[in-house]
Amino acid sequence: MTDDIAYPADSGLARAIRAGAFALTAELVPPVSGAPEPLRAAAAPYKGILDAVNVTDGPRAQVHTSGLAVAGLMVRDGIEPILQVTCRDRNRIALQMDLLGASALGVRNVLLMSGDRPEEGEDAPKPVFDVGTEELIALAAAMREGGALPSGRRIAAPPRLFIGAADMPVDPRPGWKPDGLMRKIDAGARFVQTQLCYDIGVVRRYIAALNDAGVTGRAAILIGLGPLASARSARWMRENLYGVIVPDALIDRMERAADQKAEGIAVCAELLAELAGIDGVAGAHLMAPANPDCIPATVERARLGPAFR
Repeated sequence: MTDDIAYPADSGLARAIRAGAFALTAELVPPVSGAPEPLRAAAAPYKGILDAVNVTDGPRAQVHTSGLAVAGLMVRDGIEPILQVTCRDRNRIALQMDLLGASALGVRNVLLMSGDRPEEGEDAPKPVFDVGTEELIALAAAMREGGALPSGRRIAAPPRLFIGAADMPVDPRPGWKPDGLMRKIDAGARFVQTQLCYDIGVVRRYIAALNDAGVTGRAAILIGLGPLASARSARWMRENLYGVIVPDALIDRMERAADQKAEGIAVCAELLAELAGIDGVAGAHLMAPANPDCIPATVERARLGPAFR
């Protein structure tokens, strides 16, 4: 796989990563809307301050406006999307159609993942899972590079996609190997966005293990962070969102703050500065589903991202 295929030049995120910039992305949960105005308004605050914005795909197995439609609107508005595509709701035919449609709309970045379990959803939906995450990543890479569908039918214009995957930071025990992540990279993923981790010590040890395994030489790692709204929300995330790491000391600091929302912004900006100094960390992925208005303020305070290069 050559770099110019895996890192398409018309992906701003890919260009930032290849240039060695500290990449910044954030997550957008589409409103439930059949009109474009609320969707465009939700994305507008991110324009110009991030390298790309993730458009989620039915998070927590709940209905939101189609991520593919929202990503297309963002392209029109000059905001680079990362389209999340999950295995949960579509069979392999629908997945191939969405990947082709995304590329046709000018979407250049995709994050391919399994998706939240359907039992978490509001309507008890029937899961699909026709393919797994690694198979979906390999399918997308083969369509991009081979110019054909798995059936052998030719693609008139192969999809130009910068392919990403998700991972969960861990505090690696002796001898730990990132086997699952390596399989995703072997399949074709070239950037990785992780679950939230507010413990820099854990990040350092996790990244050191990825460096030793050769992962960071093959894919860009963006660590999940976000401005905390309060000590209470930090506790809730730690207890209810699988894999989220929030140390007790951080929760204690939030509790002591006179303005917890402002403190959450300050904490996130400080952690971003530390991440930017860790060899092997290519950037950060900001998530604040209940607190999205704080992401622009956090970026401004950290003075990172495309507006400050």
